Amino acid sequence: MPVTDGPDSVRAREVLWGFGPMVYAPTVLFALGEGAVLPLIPVIASRLGADVPTAALVASALVVGQLCGNLPAGWAVARFGERVTMAVAGVIALGGVAVLALAPSLGLVALAVLVVGICAAAFGLARHSFMTTRVPQAFRARALSLLGGSFRFGMFVGPFVAAALLALFGTDASAIWFFAVCLVATVILVVFGPDPEARFTPRPDPARASAWQPDVADDSGEPVSGSIPVVERAGVFRTMWRHRSVLGRLGLAAASLSAVRSARQVVLPLWGVWIGLDAQTIALVVGISGAIDFALFYASGQVMDRFGRLWAALPAMVLMSAGFLALAFTSGSDQQSMWFAMFAAVLGVGNGLSSGILLTLGADAAPKDDPAPFLGSWRTLTDAGGAAAPLAVSAIASMSSLAIATGAMGLVGLLGAAAFLRWVPRTRR
Repeated sequence: MPVTDGPDSVRAREVLWGFGPMVYAPTVLFALGEGAVLPLIPVIASRLGADVPTAALVASALVVGQLCGNLPAGWAVARFGERVTMAVAGVIALGGVAVLALAPSLGLVALAVLVVGICAAAFGLARHSFMTTRVPQAFRARALSLLGGSFRFGMFVGPFVAAALLALFGTDASAIWFFAVCLVATVILVVFGPDPEARFTPRPDPARASAWQPDVADDSGEPVSGSIPVVERAGVFRTMWRHRSVLGRLGLAAASLSAVRSARQVVLPLWGVWIGLDAQTIALVVGISGAIDFALFYASGQVMDRFGRLWAALPAMVLMSAGFLALAFTSGSDQQSMWFAMFAAVLGVGNGLSSGILLTLGADAAPKDDPAPFLGSWRTLTDAGGAAAPLAVSAIASMSSLAIATGAMGLVGLLGAAAFLRWVPRTRR
């Protein structure tokens, strides 16, 4: 039954509004700077003498850094806490950005991008862990969809900011230093802003000693009720082994969603080039798809909280799978441009409806007393799926055609939809 706009919804708005300066604002700042620099990495690498494959390899160092950073980030969050981890990650990322701006060689650029990727993993996992332990189950999906939407907003607006800075200053270093300013603002907000760990502190669930729900502190900063007990840290690898069943089932299903998402970002521009469209038309179609994606980010959280996780995960996967499969069959048709624009919009709708799903499922599956090590493993799986998809598209396209590679991504999505149908609960809890 749908959730009415009662005390729970009022409480949700109050808590989510309170998260703004603590969680969502740093997320927007970090993603805004990252989104401004990300499209320029191949350009910087090419200027330093890299050919196209090498420039692509340098750009992929960001994803490699995120993969390598998730497990250490899980340990750091469990050991030092979310706030300290975010602050340290921001400072290290600032150093990486400075190296990126001043690097005289291709190797230093690749190293700087790798470091930024590692810090992005630590920053993202700290926010994910915080929301897992502090947000009540009743509106967890909405909170995490807002978190995903904050990141999408930054990544969506960032390239436009970079374009404006390039037009104003005429050098890509301006966008890099803009990222540095965003990082400085992020660290200041994390260190000197309201402490979310003091304002929102977990309390024991009466039905289960190890489950925790958030509570709001009073004006003096003391929690209204509950306390944080000392829990034994299981460690990252022991946690992976303990939860291997969940990671091997639901985690792989989540990795398939991440793969389909990542494939969308690669396939759409390549398809536009393949059918002979100019750069402006491709950018317009991809931009409209991204705008649809961003506009729907909160709808996913509403659906998950009101009806259950499956009701957002399954339609999103089916839509994206259908979009890929249908696009693959338009190859050689007389109206390729029209079909390209139409199915790009379909993929945007599907991706928008999937906002926050991976974060929410990870939070649901994580142990409540010490979620960070589990979330490190969870995010490693999902990031691996996202990193493998572009490689798979490239490999299949080189051996056959882009249409077959696109259809293969649609089949991956259908398999993922079946896995979600099998392992995601059909209830709201």
